Amino acid sequence: MKKVLSLLIVTAFVFSAFAQDANTDKNKKVKEPEITFETLVHDYGNIMQGDNGTCEFVFKNTGKADLLLTNCRSSCGCTVPEWPKDPIAPGKKATIKVKYNTQRVGAINKSITVESNAVNNRVVLNIKGNVSAKPVEAAPDNGATPLKENN
Repeated sequence: MKKVLSLLIVTAFVFSAFAQDANTDKNKKVKEPEITFETLVHDYGNIMQGDNGTCEFVFKNTGKADLLLTNCRSSCGCTVPEWPKDPIAPGKKATIKVKYNTQRVGAINKSITVESNAVNNRVVLNIKGNVSAKPVEAAPDNGATPLKENN
């Protein structure tokens, strides 16, 4: 009796293991979107205060279903992302535009978190560089002659 019971238990484990493998194979065949960026980092280099702080991150839906970006958020209020709200079909490209406030002098090291329905549903993009202060402009010459001192 113990042998029969042991045999039944072993058989149950074997069948449950095969059932899990079958479920894993089904999950691999599910059509899902996947987001692939051309680059994850944009380097502004050294730019001047007040220069254009806009850059673009191009991505492609390399999956097999429509890709939908659900949110893009930056690590700071000085960085504002703009992303497509419509679904991106498989094989199609789209762009996330990022605007950095270049009135802020100093190092740039910010991140933008992209959330979507893709297999890789959270991707972090980075911007970096340095904003240098605008040189102080000399006062315009108004043509006046300098005052002479009396000795």
